[in-house]
Amino acid sequence: MKKRRIKLILTLTTFSLVISVSLAMVAQRASECFELFDDAAIAAGLLSFGSGSLEPAPTEEPTAVVRPMSGSSPVSPTEQSPTRASHTGSAHPVKDINIDQGSESYDNFTVKNATPYEPDYAALLASELPFDFDDDHTVQVLIYHTHTCESYLTEDTGEYYDDFYPRSTDPDQGVIAVGDKLAAMLKSRGVGVVHDKTLHDYPSYEGSYSRSWDTACSYLERYPNIKVTIDLHRDSMTASDGTKYKPTFTYQGHKAAQIMIMTGYNTSGDFSFWDENLILAVKLQQRCEEMYPGMTRPLYFGEFTYNMDLNNGSLLIEVGTDANTPEEACRSGEMLGNALSSVLQKG
Repeated sequence: MKKRRIKLILTLTTFSLVISVSLAMVAQRASECFELFDDAAIAAGLLSFGSGSLEPAPTEEPTAVVRPMSGSSPVSPTEQSPTRASHTGSAHPVKDINIDQGSESYDNFTVKNATPYEPDYAALLASELPFDFDDDHTVQVLIYHTHTCESYLTEDTGEYYDDFYPRSTDPDQGVIAVGDKLAAMLKSRGVGVVHDKTLHDYPSYEGSYSRSWDTACSYLERYPNIKVTIDLHRDSMTASDGTKYKPTFTYQGHKAAQIMIMTGYNTSGDFSFWDENLILAVKLQQRCEEMYPGMTRPLYFGEFTYNMDLNNGSLLIEVGTDANTPEEACRSGEMLGNALSSVLQKG
């Protein structure tokens, strides 16, 4: 009996020691992570946002063929954003931030280059567009949404509640509304455009890119003169303490959402024209900053495809995050349309 008691005491002591060491390690790791999530680190580009949450930027960017999800659950067509009076759960602060520092800079813009390739930005900007733009009002731009249900914060109160669901089939609350503004501006500038509003991520999120690829290809067949395809999204940035970040800038006294232009690098398969997409991306990045200083986050040049192998004028563009308002995002949609038409028309 005595030996059994001693053995039990030793076992409990060892278990307690292991728990104490583990908790100490967790506390240390939590402290380190918390210190990373500050505004300076975000502005300096030390954190990556693509996964929908802030995390330390890896030393090597993974090769991706599918854009990370910014919401894993399918949206319900009957789901409504709760009113302020009916909120449940905790409220988290929403912080404005202007992200303007990448790993590389040239002229008036910055780039987050996550590839082994070293672009010659002067040569890219001096190059002609990789396609002939016909200023004849025919349809030459396609706007579509792989994640069509991505929506924005409907209440501009400086808080983000746990029960807010940033996905909706309401076209006025999300990226469809931004696409409408982008399309309207292009049309007003004489650029022929078609805006597809198919819900590629509803009722199932999985397979969104395959479905949007099929949709885009059907438009390319129907309108063979399409030169530019834009997959329009919104991002999400959440710190470990629940703080939501919304990238913004101010133009003529009005707040608008920052945009992030994404272009891929992949030398395998049928994506041999990635460098031609890069020409369009760099020209558009520079023009946005010329016309609307502060509008762009660093151009994201990474080892991914994301349907950018559709043609040599394909880009993915993120407009704000789920903490921006629809109004802020729509202002940016109009500005983006103005800048893009200027690039295409060489104005």
